[in-house]
Amino acid sequence: MSIRVALHHATRYSYDRRVGLGPQVIRLRPAPHCRTPIASYRLDVQPEEHFLNWQQDPQSNWLARVLVPAPTDYLTVTVDLVADMAVINPFDFFLEAAAERYPFAYDPTLALELAPYLVAELQGPAFEAYLAAIDRSEQPTTSFVFNCNAAVQRDIGYLIRMEPGVQTPDETLERGCGSCRDSAWLLVNLLRRLGIAARFASGYLIQLKADTKSLDGPSGASEDFTDLHAWCEVYLPGAGWVGLDPTSGLFAGEGHIPLACAASPVSASPISGTVDPCAVTFSHEMSVARVYEPPRVTKPYTEAQWSAIDRLGDRSSARS
Repeated sequence: MSIRVALHHATRYSYDRRVGLGPQVIRLRPAPHCRTPIASYRLDVQPEEHFLNWQQDPQSNWLARVLVPAPTDYLTVTVDLVADMAVINPFDFFLEAAAERYPFAYDPTLALELAPYLVAELQGPAFEAYLAAIDRSEQPTTSFVFNCNAAVQRDIGYLIRMEPGVQTPDETLERGCGSCRDSAWLLVNLLRRLGIAARFASGYLIQLKADTKSLDGPSGASEDFTDLHAWCEVYLPGAGWVGLDPTSGLFAGEGHIPLACAASPVSASPISGTVDPCAVTFSHEMSVARVYEPPRVTKPYTEAQWSAIDRLGDRSSARS
């Protein structure tokens, strides 16, 4: 049995006057390859008068294309979903024999299909120096990608950056810090230059407070938490797309819910579209709540729950 949680995410754009909106593309539905079971999902768009069509882009991400025919002074997008937080073992995969050790080469047919995720753009001196220091000797592929992920987590400090867009890999390395999307884009570019297909992943991150404190390391979140997040996915023959989170230095688990994965961060933006010139105020809210929580070894029944069970048993015995 696993914990079920309800995630709520509302985004609101308030305009200083009634304006015309061009087509709005919303990428806030769990992607088809999401491993965390989604029990229910609802997307609500306001103003109420609008047209919404679901589509899939070339990467199979779900897109809601929204047309608002009349001028409006606001746009609100609200997502409510219920996720089953069953524990996922991120290492539960087997690689093809030819890909078990790095470096390896993709099969020509597969390499053609992965071409957009192997494009290695030219970068600056900071990136080249960092790339040159990576150990490329023969080693287990899983260990190699894990070490690359852990290195970015170690070397790049995390910060909350409200500015739009993604830093270039050189900017992130020179500053020594960045948001989750900056670290993810840096890792994507490093892995591509190392011959491994990689893509940018945008999604929800859900972190639940542990029942007990860790005895030999960080205990994780102090409270149940959710937010928009970004990480990297690599394609490993035999395993498929595998998530790497350079913000934590860990492989992606049940708390990572991908919404859009693409060769470029621009194609994974949660909401994109055009609007007439105006002043806009942006706000958003996110929350996560436990809606079903079974008893377990680390959090058994309380005394009150046991008493209720005993009373129910007594009533059942009296009727029989």
